[in-house]
Amino acid sequence: MELQLLVRPAATAPSSARARPSLRLPAPAAGPSRPRRPGFPTLRAAAAAAAAIAAEPETKEQQQNSIMETEVFACPVCYEPLMRKGPPGINLPAIYRSGFKCSKCNKSFTSKDIFLDLTVTAGTKEYSEQKPARTELFRSPLVSFLYERGWRQNFNRSGFPGLDEEFEMAQDYFQPVAGGILLDVSCGSGLFTRKFAKSGTYSAVIALDFSENMLRQCYEFIKQDDTLLNANLALVRADISRLPFASCSVDAIHAGAAIHCWPSPSNAVAEISRVLRPGGVFVGTTFLSSPRNNPFSVEALRPLRQIVGPVNTSYNYFTEGELEDLCKSCGLVNYSSKVQRSFIMFSGQKPY
Repeated sequence: MELQLLVRPAATAPSSARARPSLRLPAPAAGPSRPRRPGFPTLRAAAAAAAAIAAEPETKEQQQNSIMETEVFACPVCYEPLMRKGPPGINLPAIYRSGFKCSKCNKSFTSKDIFLDLTVTAGTKEYSEQKPARTELFRSPLVSFLYERGWRQNFNRSGFPGLDEEFEMAQDYFQPVAGGILLDVSCGSGLFTRKFAKSGTYSAVIALDFSENMLRQCYEFIKQDDTLLNANLALVRADISRLPFASCSVDAIHAGAAIHCWPSPSNAVAEISRVLRPGGVFVGTTFLSSPRNNPFSVEALRPLRQIVGPVNTSYNYFTEGELEDLCKSCGLVNYSSKVQRSFIMFSGQKPY
């Protein structure tokens, strides 16, 4: 079993993951030598013995503990870190060739598809459940195909500034956590995932969505770019209300045009707050509650209805005050927002 090398910085890691204290002893003070007491080793001998102990190879139990402490993925059932069998790394080839297992409940997870399925129902054979219609809509192969081919561009009518400007705005918010791990939740077809991964700003980028077809479409775009295929980029299927990551393990979380689709925004933001490290940053965009500029209006969805049938438009829309109150109630601080007509980008930070 190989080790995942995603070690937390000492300033934010829990005590169980911190490095052992150094066994080196202080140098003797200058001055005349003192007679050695019988039965006691010299300082140099003690230091040599300590170094020998530190150099001893880790036992299997210690190696397993190291895996449990450094693997960013966690079981969605009990939130225990997953053990990995396979090559280390947060990248498509390594995860595809790896198997994952919970160290506590023994539930196994595989990436037999091009994404790692870390939902609670992963591996079930008989059980199935339906999510709200607004969630199921985005699991449609047709919607997944259309998302970057006209659907997302429609948001400009509501004040969304365009992909490049949205990306730069998010990057400004993420400056304090540059170099860390970023989750692009409800990533859809990976519009922003690819931009974050190609920016070189983050040690790893994880694209996360509940829709299998969105993740497949995301991969179709990724495989057209060799730099992305070899980047520290992974695709994960997960429920936004039960994120499969250890607490305090992620530096940045982005949710582009997503929160209005979530079945329970409060549960989702609480989960986001849980997995962020102290100082971590959450950035989201959505549509403000407004009778105008609604991209999910009857007229906007009429062409889609003609293809896929009735479409439920019961989305969650919020005021600026509601979004700020939601973030604060979930423990986030330093709330900030930028508004353009019905478009809002908002951000909160996990306290240190």
